[in-house]
Amino acid sequence: MVMQQFGPQMGYDRAITVFSPDGRLFQVEYAREAVKRGTTAVGLKCDGGVVLLVDKRVSSHLLEVGSIEKIFQVDLHIGAVSSGLVADARALIDRARVEAQVNNMTYDEPIGVEVLAKRVCDHKQSYTQFGGVRPYGTALLIGGLDDGGVARLFETDPSGALLEYKATAIGSGRSAVMELFEEKYSSGIDVDGAIRLGLDGLFVSSEGSFDAVTVECGVVEVSTGLFRKLSSEEVDSHVKSFLDSRPKSDDEEDSSG
Repeated sequence: MVMQQFGPQMGYDRAITVFSPDGRLFQVEYAREAVKRGTTAVGLKCDGGVVLLVDKRVSSHLLEVGSIEKIFQVDLHIGAVSSGLVADARALIDRARVEAQVNNMTYDEPIGVEVLAKRVCDHKQSYTQFGGVRPYGTALLIGGLDDGGVARLFETDPSGALLEYKATAIGSGRSAVMELFEEKYSSGIDVDGAIRLGLDGLFVSSEGSFDAVTVECGVVEVSTGLFRKLSSEEVDSHVKSFLDSRPKSDDEEDSSG
């Protein structure tokens, strides 16, 4: 009935668990499009741990910027940043926190970053396989420290796939940021350098529209073994330092002069 009413293409389109003749799941691809429309978020591994940054979009000056949460603490040693549907991200973060606590209670040890990322992705994959549900319209960057202070950074996809990166980005500005990271990232970078490079990526992806108020940053530090969000004062200091050190364009020099 659906096939007759909407045509063969729409029939595959409307059923999440049905492959199209060329092997595609359209609802999963649409979920990826939701991520591509989301805010740009970046993650970088460095000598001192893992850095996560996101540029929060502020659609109105009446909005309280602090109410927009894109970086989350999952466990003492793990943080995550999202892009896509915020409500979906919150549900996944709640799931990840439960997984971390269950592991802690069962084995009396903190959960591994890769184990957590795989469990989150297993959950996401199940929502691409059964009728009556839809995929999560969000991607997560999960960063943390394994035993011995080894930094790990994973990117999760709405399909349930995951990959480990040294530096990566999700959201609308991914292509521009990845091009920058390919050129400038090096394994020996420190925490401050990683934050600076991450800010550079957000600056490039936002096409120069950049404000410390909209930037959120979290760091998992090897020195402490803990995840923490940077205060607004720390973020403001990093952004000011980045903008001061960035070469000005001719237009900027003309306007300031």
